[in-house]
Amino acid sequence: MTRIFATATLFLLTSLSSAFAHHPLGGDTPTTLMHGLLSGIGHPVIGFDHLAFVIAVGLLAAFQRNRVLMPAGFVIATMIGTMVTLSAATLPMAEIVITLSVLAAGVMVMRGKLADLVPTTAIVAVAGLFHGWAYGAAVIGAETTPIIGYLAGMAMVQMVIALGVGAGARAIWQAAGASAIQARLAGAVVAGVGLTYLVENVEGMLFSGM
Repeated sequence: MTRIFATATLFLLTSLSSAFAHHPLGGDTPTTLMHGLLSGIGHPVIGFDHLAFVIAVGLLAAFQRNRVLMPAGFVIATMIGTMVTLSAATLPMAEIVITLSVLAAGVMVMRGKLADLVPTTAIVAVAGLFHGWAYGAAVIGAETTPIIGYLAGMAMVQMVIALGVGAGARAIWQAAGASAIQARLAGAVVAGVGLTYLVENVEGMLFSGM
C-alpha cells in the first residue's frame, strides 16, 4: 500500500514541474547525437501522461507469458509515430486520444484481469502511434544524427521503465498477501492521471473560442 501511495505522490510532484514538461533541453532542438539521446530519454519520463501510460503498459504485460511483446509493440509504434510527425503528417485529436489511452489503460489494470496478449498489444500499439506523434515535436527541424539518438533514447527508456515496472509488480504480488488490492490501486492512479488530462483537454476545447 505504501508503495502505491509513494507512486501517486511521485506523479503529483512530477506534474508540478509542468513548465519543463516535454522539454528536457529547455525546448531547444537537439543538434548532436548526445543531445538527441538525452532528449529521447527525457521526454517519456518528464511527460506526465506519457510516463503514466508506459507504467500501465508494464503493469498490463507483467503477468503475460511473453512479457516483452506488449512493451516492444508500444515502443516500436512510438518510433513510427515520431516519424509521422517528422513527415509533417497530423494525427486527428492526438491529445485527446493520448489522455483517453492513459485512462483506458489504468481502468484495464484496475480490473485486475489478465488481458488477451495479441489484441491488447494491438491496442497499445495504436496508442503508441499517438504518443510517438507527440514525442516528435521535440525533433522537428533536427538533422538525421540527433533524430537517431532521440529515437534510440526514447526506445531505451520506455523499454526499461515498462520491463522494470513489470518485474517490480511481479515481485510485489509474489511477496504481498494483498496483491490484488495493490494492483487495482496502481491502476486507479494511472486512470486518475488519464482522467485529469482528459478533463483539462476538454475544458481547453470548450473555452478556447470564448
